[in-house]
Amino acid sequence: MKRQIITIDEEKCVGCGLCASTCQEGAIGLVDGKAKLLREDHCDGLGNCLPGCPMEAISFIEKDLSDCSDAFQEAREEEEKPANPACECPSANAKTIRREDTNGTDRIRVETIATTAATQLNQWPVQIKLVTPNAPFFKNSRLLIAADCTAFAYGNFHNDYMKNKITVIGCPKLDDGDYSEKLTAILKANEIKSVTIVRMEVPCCGGIEQAAKNAMKESGKMIPWQVVTISTDGDVLED
Repeated sequence: MKRQIITIDEEKCVGCGLCASTCQEGAIGLVDGKAKLLREDHCDGLGNCLPGCPMEAISFIEKDLSDCSDAFQEAREEEEKPANPACECPSANAKTIRREDTNGTDRIRVETIATTAATQLNQWPVQIKLVTPNAPFFKNSRLLIAADCTAFAYGNFHNDYMKNKITVIGCPKLDDGDYSEKLTAILKANEIKSVTIVRMEVPCCGGIEQAAKNAMKESGKMIPWQVVTISTDGDVLED
């Protein structure tokens, strides 16, 4: 069984680092002035780095699963290993999250919800690609920029992060293009009081964090901001 990953031609590479900055999986880095694929197990094979290379030094190759790095495999919990985990993208790391009730028994959901929790969504749309920078709801708002998986992973996401904020969401791995331009336009067109970035711990979520940071820099404004990282188990990770 084979999978597609990128390869970098060292003769063509000039070490500009653009491919590393566009790799949302954190798989590429600079070594001795040349771009290197540092983690084959992190390369998702989607090729987001290809357009970023001005020298056309990046191309695709097919590789046997058995040849891929086993670093990711070793990091997985033993009982949750898939059939071929060695070359799996970290953001696609399949696992079952087991919860326990007060008696210590496994459950999917044992508690009874007496009432439906009120939504804290204050506007529509929420997808970064769909919102317009001059929408009236952005004016004097506290902005939440969230990876779309975070609301599913963290149980009290509405009350803890969305309350009293304007929310925009996206997935840097699955959405085409970069969010930086849209987010920059939002920040420039409005007096934003604060920016909260909520992302998942998986490497590809670094794309939404970096886009938000780029936007704040390009806006030329001093805006209070923070980054919150959610684990795939639904916990808030400490900085």
